[in-house]
Amino acid sequence: MKIKANGNEVQIEREMTIFEMLDVLNVSMKEYVTVQLNGQIIPRSEYDKVTVKEGDEVEFLYFMGGGLL
Repeated sequence: MKIKANGNEVQIEREMTIFEMLDVLNVSMKEYVTVQLNGQIIPRSEYDKVTVKEGDEVEFLYFMGGGLL
C-alpha cells in the first residue's frame, strides 16, 4: 500500500501502527521524532494505537533548539 512520508511516496506492506512504521521506514532518532498524520500531531503515547492506512500523509518532525540570546 502507498503512503506519503515527508512528501515522498512510500510503499509499505500493510496497515501498521505509527510505532511499527518508524521501524519499517528506519526513521532516525525515533525517541526525538514527532509524527504528524494527515495534518494532526499524534501524541507519542498513541504511537502504538494509531494506524497508518493507504493514502495517509505522514511527516516526521524534529524540533531543534539552540542559538544565542
